[in-house]
Amino acid sequence: MKKLLVYLRDYKKETVLAPLFKMLEASFELLIPIVVKLIVDVGIANEDRRYVGRMCFVMILLGVIGLVCSITAQYFSAKAAVGFATKLRHTLFAHMQKLSFSQMDKMGTASMITRMTSDINQVQNGVNMVLRLFLRSPFIVFGAMVMAFTIDVGAALVFVVVIPLLSVVVFGIMLITIPLYKKVQAGLDGILGITRGNLTGVRVLRAFHKEEEEKKEFADGNEKLTAMQMFVGRISAIMNPVTYVIVNGATIALLWIGAVKVDSGILTQGAVMALVNYMSQILVELVKLANLIITVNKAIACGNRIGNVLEIEAGLTEGTAGSLEEVCRREQSESAGEACRREQPESAGEACKGEQIPVVEFAHVSLTYPGAGAESLTDIHFKAMKGETIGIIGGTGSGKTSLVNLIPRFYEATAGCVKVDGIPVAEYSLRALREKIGVVPQKAVLFKGTIRENLLMGREFSERRTDTAEGAGNAFAGKEAEDALLREALEISQSAEFVDDKPDGLETQISQGGKNLSGGQKQRLTIARALVKQPEILILDDSASALDYATDLKLRRAIHGMKKAPVVFIVSQRASSILSADTIIVLDDGEVAGIGTHEELLRGCEVYQEIYYSQYPDKRGEVTA
Repeated sequence: MKKLLVYLRDYKKETVLAPLFKMLEASFELLIPIVVKLIVDVGIANEDRRYVGRMCFVMILLGVIGLVCSITAQYFSAKAAVGFATKLRHTLFAHMQKLSFSQMDKMGTASMITRMTSDINQVQNGVNMVLRLFLRSPFIVFGAMVMAFTIDVGAALVFVVVIPLLSVVVFGIMLITIPLYKKVQAGLDGILGITRGNLTGVRVLRAFHKEEEEKKEFADGNEKLTAMQMFVGRISAIMNPVTYVIVNGATIALLWIGAVKVDSGILTQGAVMALVNYMSQILVELVKLANLIITVNKAIACGNRIGNVLEIEAGLTEGTAGSLEEVCRREQSESAGEACRREQPESAGEACKGEQIPVVEFAHVSLTYPGAGAESLTDIHFKAMKGETIGIIGGTGSGKTSLVNLIPRFYEATAGCVKVDGIPVAEYSLRALREKIGVVPQKAVLFKGTIRENLLMGREFSERRTDTAEGAGNAFAGKEAEDALLREALEISQSAEFVDDKPDGLETQISQGGKNLSGGQKQRLTIARALVKQPEILILDDSASALDYATDLKLRRAIHGMKKAPVVFIVSQRASSILSADTIIVLDDGEVAGIGTHEELLRGCEVYQEIYYSQYPDKRGEVTA
């Protein structure tokens, strides 16, 4: 939690002025019992109505000034707390963006959402309350004790006994509840995870009639969280009655001692009233302090959870390489020379001379997910040359998606080396690497906005590309050029027909997640979005599963016929989608079962034969020449 306070450094003035004005308010509040004492001992005792009136005016004035100070303190504390939470939220979100997919998988989406929302709100409330009450309440408690000593030392000894006793109760309960509030927040993560799973998978749950089971699971989790919160609440609730008993007992003692001393002529009636007022102030402030401590406990627990995320080092370290040409131009750079010579000195040296090298190369690559008991990919080795189409096929769970996820460094290879343009992907900056790659994931994800806005998500990267021969550098020089680029992407992705049928065309609004489009339309638009980026490497991760065979064939032919044909990776469970691929990689339980063309695999790869003939049973028995 302490490490998070650095985000208050831009609000130093507010963090000083907020408690300062609260202290001023407290100072005026401590003067009010003295005014009451004067009214009773002087004004009422002497029947001086003018004096009583003047003192009442003074008391009202002290209240008004205290109110102004309180409002001012609230303004500064709110400004500091909201600004602190805003900076913390931005920092946390930016940090989460730097985490690797493995780290995100380990932490869990529900837990990250809770930290971004509920936890930061709790910390914001804690900062606000601390700035307002953390100094004010102790100041009034000890100030009341000091003022009591100015009235009567004997009676003030009651304060000396009460205050430490109350402190033991308050801080003892605080120490007990801090770890319990951590468990409550962890339980909230679980409930949020169940809720998120239900909402995202509602159609599947209804299809299999699992609503009642999910309701029961949610109810069980909710009951556990409720029981935990009630247990913590009961412990926290002990604080108020215990403090009231102690303070009221002290008030009785004050009245007893005061009555004896008034009867003896040692104290005046006004002095006793002032002492009781100070004890009442202590009671009110300790109740506030108790509530403050509960809030601070929650804030500390939530702050520690946020701090745990910020302490996680980003799983992917960035290199500095931008492109092979850029590396080769830096002839005086030792690191660039090493990049060109690494692992394969001869081929890398040829690459630096301008000769063709593989656009993508897997050199004995293996992948093990964190916490997994076995490798997901084992010793993958192949090369993809410029303009080639690589088909990847295999059974469910064979590692197809895991393989293509290594190219843009969504996951880090645990053995071997993945290279793009002859340079290990680890040496690229993430921006430079992913600028080269267009990815169409298995799940078609569209965002709320127009079709144009969704297609232009890759615009920032495309604007940086320069290729005067092809005019790519001027792709976004004007709206006409932009429309031409979007039109080309729509035509290639077979999206133009249904987009043109929309009354608003490219300005058609898409709902969150593309829920107002069919599955095939969403897939085609995500392909178009990747093509607008004009990537050198295009990854189609089972992205045509919702398309009919004819549309799928048109799509593949259109991509193959592009002027600047990228290296295309087609991940599919359909044999028809990869039949014409230059190279087909057959995966079986994370290992390469075969690499070659369709004809070669049909002759010599049993796994491929099983997949192909299961989809084309009428072809069984045919002999491939």
